[in-house]
Amino acid sequence: MNRLGYYIREGVDSIFNHGLISFATICVIVACLLIMGSFASVAWNVNQIIGSLEDQVSILAFVDDSWTETEARSLEQQLLAVDNVAGVQFVTRAQALEEYLGQLEYSELFDEVEPEILRDRYLVYLKDISLMAGTQNRLKDVPGIARVNAHLGIAQGMVAVRRVVNVVSVVMILLLLVVSVFIMANTLRLAAFTRRSEVAIVRMIGATNSFIRGPFNVEGMILGLTGALIAFLAQWLLYTTVTGRIAASSLSFLDIVPFSALLLPMLACFLIIGLLVAIFGSRIAIRNYMRI
Repeated sequence: MNRLGYYIREGVDSIFNHGLISFATICVIVACLLIMGSFASVAWNVNQIIGSLEDQVSILAFVDDSWTETEARSLEQQLLAVDNVAGVQFVTRAQALEEYLGQLEYSELFDEVEPEILRDRYLVYLKDISLMAGTQNRLKDVPGIARVNAHLGIAQGMVAVRRVVNVVSVVMILLLLVVSVFIMANTLRLAAFTRRSEVAIVRMIGATNSFIRGPFNVEGMILGLTGALIAFLAQWLLYTTVTGRIAASSLSFLDIVPFSALLLPMLACFLIIGLLVAIFGSRIAIRNYMRI
């Protein structure tokens, strides 16, 4: 307990003795975590939006026009058995004609058109749209399916957007993490430099490395956790402000993830990152003084 008290006392004293640098370090950590959180939030929401759009993307499988409606309905289980098929919806010829006429401005001109000119069809929903091409080929092999239409371009575009957003977010988060560790290490290195004589003395009288690192670890942890908590509160305010404006705008149709769903994961990530930055930063800062 005495040793712990010494660590805490020395760590807190070092923070106030280098108040300006400590304040700057917290500001940098807050800025880095805020940018990390913003990129992560955007990536999470993009995945959510794309996921909801993917659920609406389907393959259109047309039944052979020589098959009756009863025979066409019997294909449902065979289609469901195809790999990557999440569900199917049967559309009769009459329903297809009604839907088509509903899209026309002068639909009354086609009142004499009979549903028999169309085919029964299935809307096939997928588990993973990145596998749409392979699923399309397997659906063609189902007996009774005459033709299969798939929007491969749309599916590939969604997958590409998801991947780009995820890659950019991961790269930015890693870069900002490195910057945070570097800033933390420089701050603690300055504190170690001003106490180099004290470190040398306790090192020569037999103090262990862990005892010497103790105050620096405490200082780094306090700075890291303080920055993490401030960044979390700022992220909460920023997120709710932006999503509130989106909800009140013409983009209200977007499926935005509520912050309550991100609260605990984001808080945990911020605190963990703050601690990791503190640990690595403190080790880098006093690495040279361990060789005295």
